[in-house]
Amino acid sequence: MTANPTPIRDSVIILSGGLDSTTLLYEEQNRIALAITFNYGANHNARETACARRHCAKLGIEHLVIDLSFIGQHFRSALTSGADAIPDGQYDNENMHSTVVPFRNGIMLSVACGMAESRGLKRVLIANHGGDHAIYPDCRPGFIAAMDGAMRAGTYDGVELAAPYTDISKADIIRRGARLGVDYADTYSCYRGAEHHCGTCGTCTERRQSFIEAGIPDPTVYNA
Repeated sequence: MTANPTPIRDSVIILSGGLDSTTLLYEEQNRIALAITFNYGANHNARETACARRHCAKLGIEHLVIDLSFIGQHFRSALTSGADAIPDGQYDNENMHSTVVPFRNGIMLSVACGMAESRGLKRVLIANHGGDHAIYPDCRPGFIAAMDGAMRAGTYDGVELAAPYTDISKADIIRRGARLGVDYADTYSCYRGAEHHCGTCGTCTERRQSFIEAGIPDPTVYNA
């Protein structure tokens, strides 16, 4: 009987503790050596980080929290300006534009790339998805391709950027996670950061609609 080969752990994942990155954590668990959560002063950072920590502990994956609090101090975004600054309504360009954190993914990917090269790892994973394209410039395919090129060119070992959800929907991600048994009750999305999801902000609306579209029961507790 042939023994199963030892997994090659060659990847770093940017793990927020939200639905998308947690799904990617489970999909790529056999290749992930390190998960990094960034604290940049957003309303929901603490609750997301707690979810990320629990999932990493469950899977036996090393988890680091890296402070980027200068973003919250110096960058303009509703996401770092308190719960009252978060708009209600649909997850669309006009409504969610105020939640953009300028070049957030670029900064996080740069740090994750440096961590990967420092540890001799080959890939950085990020869980941006197709629904983000209209709202967030640093989630679009062109940006991902440009960052992949910059990371490969700027590291001795050619660290790669892998973003497998770039062209799929949040509902698609939920279906994939459901097959893996991801506990979505232990993920957090709400931009207001209260104990339970508010149910009315753009991210809560998108989350709720995505579960319906996926045909998967939504375990999220909403206040409204």
